[in-house]
Amino acid sequence: RRGLVAIAVLAAMGIGAVVSAQRGANAMATAATGFLASLTPEQRKQAVFTLDSAERLRFNFIPTEAFPRNGLLLRDMTEPQRKLAHDLLRTALSDRGYQTYTAIIQLENILRVIEKGGKFERDPAKYFFSVFGEPSATGVWGWRVEGHHVSLHFTVNKGRVVASTPSFAGSNPAEVLEGEQKGLRVLAVLEDTARELVTALDEKQKQTAIINATAPNEIVTTNTLDINPLTPAGLMAAQMTGAQRDQLMKVIEAYSGLMAADIAADRLASIKAAGIDKVGFAWAGPVERGQRHYYRVQGPTFLIEFDNSQNNGNHVHSIWRDFQGDFGRDLLREHLKTAHLSPGL
Repeated sequence: RRGLVAIAVLAAMGIGAVVSAQRGANAMATAATGFLASLTPEQRKQAVFTLDSAERLRFNFIPTEAFPRNGLLLRDMTEPQRKLAHDLLRTALSDRGYQTYTAIIQLENILRVIEKGGKFERDPAKYFFSVFGEPSATGVWGWRVEGHHVSLHFTVNKGRVVASTPSFAGSNPAEVLEGEQKGLRVLAVLEDTARELVTALDEKQKQTAIINATAPNEIVTTNTLDINPLTPAGLMAAQMTGAQRDQLMKVIEAYSGLMAADIAADRLASIKAAGIDKVGFAWAGPVERGQRHYYRVQGPTFLIEFDNSQNNGNHVHSIWRDFQGDFGRDLLREHLKTAHLSPGL
């Protein structure tokens, strides 16, 4: 009887997860439709691309002067349109995620003061919204938000978010050193959870986990389109104590928790299905806070990279990539192949 009850509970949880995912994706479609309906014809030309557009696979996290972008700029929207754009953004992120990404955007104001007329225009309204295909509860479509230190990509199929990567978050400065917001660390949880893990390792474990005494100056994968596992993988979860594995999960959840609940749950379910013991943790650079450092968390299905080495260790780049499903590419290939077939061909 207890076994039947357990099975029933698990089944109910599974059904609940599917319903939650569908509800989230439907909210996303509704928000995207409302946003697009508010645009003028000229704005729609800037914001909307075909599902198979090459634009869909373009991404970067550097300033737009160094990587020209397409899409509709926040600053070219009316205030009501901006609100609708933010409503769309909220459908993909948790409350913490929304606060984090909007705080990243607001750091442009601080950079403008720090750089005092540097070569890059620092403007929190210089972020682009793009929609690929036609938002619906039954078809395939996608959307993107991108600008300096922000790159978010989502693909929806039949009322479910099937791809949510690449997802990039950066912070410059990593810690605000002066002014009214002195002490602000927008991505603190991403850094601190990993430092807690590496400092919890014993000396033998550190010999495996710390792969280099010096941190690279950038995330290793940069904005590479095709993503493959990195080596060395570092210390595997199977080699960790229970408490250390729990801390490893806190690192992963610091990232997954930026996403809406259904997206976060899908990410974690995929990782657990592939095996937590197969997840590796690697660190480079000193472990003391304030020093240039880098880490990655990698499993059979995903890769997280975090680098805080630029600007003397006060400039963060972080990213989550999926080895199968970035940009929803596999789904898109199958969809387009089916859509282009016709009788007699």
